[in-house]
Amino acid sequence: MNRISLANRLQGTDEYYFSRKLREIEALNQTGEPVINLGIGSPDLPPHPEVIATLAEQAAKPHVHGYQSYRGAKALREAIAAFYRQWYQVELDPESEILPLIGSKEGIVHISMTYLNEGDEVLVPDPGYPTYRAASQLAGAVCRSYALREDQGWLPDFEALARQDLSRVKIMWLNYPHMPTGTLPTRAFFEACVAFAREHGILLCHDNPYSFILNEQPMSLLAMPGAKEVALELNSLSKSANMAGWRVGMLCGESSRIQDVLRFKSNMDSGMFLPVQLAAAKALSLPASWYASLNETYARRREKIWALLQRLGCEWNPRQAGLFVWAHVPEGWPDGFAFSDAVLQQGRVFITPGGIFGEQGLAYVRLSLCQPETVLDQALHRIQRIHLQIPEKTSL
Repeated sequence: MNRISLANRLQGTDEYYFSRKLREIEALNQTGEPVINLGIGSPDLPPHPEVIATLAEQAAKPHVHGYQSYRGAKALREAIAAFYRQWYQVELDPESEILPLIGSKEGIVHISMTYLNEGDEVLVPDPGYPTYRAASQLAGAVCRSYALREDQGWLPDFEALARQDLSRVKIMWLNYPHMPTGTLPTRAFFEACVAFAREHGILLCHDNPYSFILNEQPMSLLAMPGAKEVALELNSLSKSANMAGWRVGMLCGESSRIQDVLRFKSNMDSGMFLPVQLAAAKALSLPASWYASLNETYARRREKIWALLQRLGCEWNPRQAGLFVWAHVPEGWPDGFAFSDAVLQQGRVFITPGGIFGEQGLAYVRLSLCQPETVLDQALHRIQRIHLQIPEKTSL
């Protein structure tokens, strides 16, 4: 078979870690006790019944199955604006400052392809969501990691960054509540982000999908004075509304930037299925009781994850938000990869090694809250019956 060469843009961009790992887990499932997957943050709970009913009702109509506006349905844009006003105290013009997305992951790529030329530089958090780096590289940009460390509260060191040559940096990716560490933002921190971006002429791209999970004070970067001048914000219904597979996200910001990204997006898709958009609008109008109930469930699950981590000898900060718990592996282990593999092979429980999120995550693991309590009980039972041995160091 003749095989043509890969495009240069794919050089150095590997297959997504979880794509590879799921194949390994599937192979293990064929050889005995099925693996309990605590690695991926895909909500296992359903959306609100009214959201599902809206989808079914709208999909039954004969006129809703054609192509839709590239800018998204007016009803959805207005629902996003109302949502931002109610929960974040941010005013957005639904006609010009909101762009619905087929998932916020799409938006990360769209922003990168809209603004980055070959050789431009991007500040990427370490640890951080791998897609920020992948999308930047696909656009031909050069990624510059900025270290987030536990002893600095998992926040960027703006003073250290300011001492570097930032003249080629176009974009800085931010994500608070932070994934994978669960670190919460403060108003003072967000204000510092805006000031840093303004001083250095950098576009802040803030990814904000976790603000409602185990967090009593949802915040938006766009609520800071002057933020629209220097920032775009991505958000999503995947986590807060249990709609990960529905692929509904949003991009919010100043109108000219929304128009910039639309120029790229309109060449990539032909709009989102209208019933999905109308169901998303319903999800955005859910009352506070929806989030309270969801968080009660996640809080109970988190207690069980903590018990599991305690049995494994890990250490963690209990004040974390989001769908995960971030924990330091026990002393003596070379890294989270070795620790994760040992737990998988001996206990048939998969936990994510922190090193997939960057060098600063090597000594950590991440555990998902997206499993029922009964499954978490099974995972703890499996962990209780194994005795992990720290691998001996090999000499060369």
